[in-house]
Amino acid sequence: MEKKVQNAWAFYDWANSVYSLVISTAIFPIYFNSVTSVNDQPNYYDFLGTSIPNTTLYSYSLSFSFILVALISPLLSGIADHTGKKKRFLQFFCYLGSLSCASLYFFDGNNIWFGLTMSVFASVGFWGSLVFYNAFLPEVAPPEKQDQLSAKGFSLGYIGAAILLIFNLAMIQMPETFGFAGAGEASRFSFLLVGLWWAGFAQVTFRRLPDNVYQRISDERYIWKGFVELRQVWRELKEQLSLRRFLYSFFFFSIGVQTVILLAGLFGDVELGLDSSRLIATILIIQFVGIGGSYLFSFLSSRFGNLQSLKICILIWTLICFGAYTLTKDDPSVELKFYILGGLVGLVMGGIQAISRSTYSKLLPSETHSHASYFSFYDVSEKVAIVLGTAIYGLLIDLTGSMKMSVLALSLFFVIGFLLILWVPKTRFVR
Repeated sequence: MEKKVQNAWAFYDWANSVYSLVISTAIFPIYFNSVTSVNDQPNYYDFLGTSIPNTTLYSYSLSFSFILVALISPLLSGIADHTGKKKRFLQFFCYLGSLSCASLYFFDGNNIWFGLTMSVFASVGFWGSLVFYNAFLPEVAPPEKQDQLSAKGFSLGYIGAAILLIFNLAMIQMPETFGFAGAGEASRFSFLLVGLWWAGFAQVTFRRLPDNVYQRISDERYIWKGFVELRQVWRELKEQLSLRRFLYSFFFFSIGVQTVILLAGLFGDVELGLDSSRLIATILIIQFVGIGGSYLFSFLSSRFGNLQSLKICILIWTLICFGAYTLTKDDPSVELKFYILGGLVGLVMGGIQAISRSTYSKLLPSETHSHASYFSFYDVSEKVAIVLGTAIYGLLIDLTGSMKMSVLALSLFFVIGFLLILWVPKTRFVR
């Protein structure tokens, strides 16, 4: 039964990763730009008394979704821990995100506020569900199995997302073959498929994942009790030296990791002049290499320890940023070099995400039952890192007129993350 529960937990990555690839990275941003532009020139929209271009408005909406999750997830996680209803919260955010993705089928460019609202809800659903999903890891697997299980989850996510992306790209490239009037309709149908895939495959997880493991009993003051639960975890966190120092390091290297994931395609498009087919190919390379990367660093973690494995990851990320800084549009081999960097990103993207999640889980105090509350701080660190990283990236573009300094700045955050992880004390399960 334990094995079936662990597999069901990991399978939620298969279900939800289609959002991060199809909606966040590959298809929706391109579709959004195309339907809100005229003759390749951006439309401008009134927002808070000023006129801003379509892509900036989209960027603002994503930042708002991250801030929203960072604000609500700690309190909701405290309520979930107090009431023992983590699974209910996971289901709520899953259905919010999947329904919002499916609703993007009705976004055609003439209803931009509807499209932005649904994309915000989809983002909140995805990132909100991860708080409660991750919190189940210490409940479904003992510490010695958490690295491998976390890696398995990310690997399943890469495989599932790549399968649906390839099918969606086939629809978009050959819309008539699939009975669509054009690429736009095929793109909108792909958003519907994401919603159905996400909610449908999540049923495997929901059917086997345990509910209310610690038999918590809620009362009518659950909101206040949830706040009390969160406050207690915050006090405990300040006393957990290894956990606190790991969060500091995680925050800084997450600035680099998440910014690269979100903006690598834009760098290849604008800075290097690569066409969309090359960028999609790079995204697929990252996905498939990420499968092996997750298991590779899980193996390295079992041999040399979590902290050593993360140090290797961070060093490679730093080299990737320096390598991207050296790329130029005029280089005849720039496309090959970009593919190589994409392969390296895939290698360490799966590794650093999987090992970070399991390392944090292993560092949690063994006596705690407030896993959702603890993981909310992990999630908030990541969300704030995303907002800060993308803001700094954009600011440096405005100041320098180029993305190269932005990429170079990201390497500095990896260096800070590396130095901070040197100060994380080793524990029984984390070395």
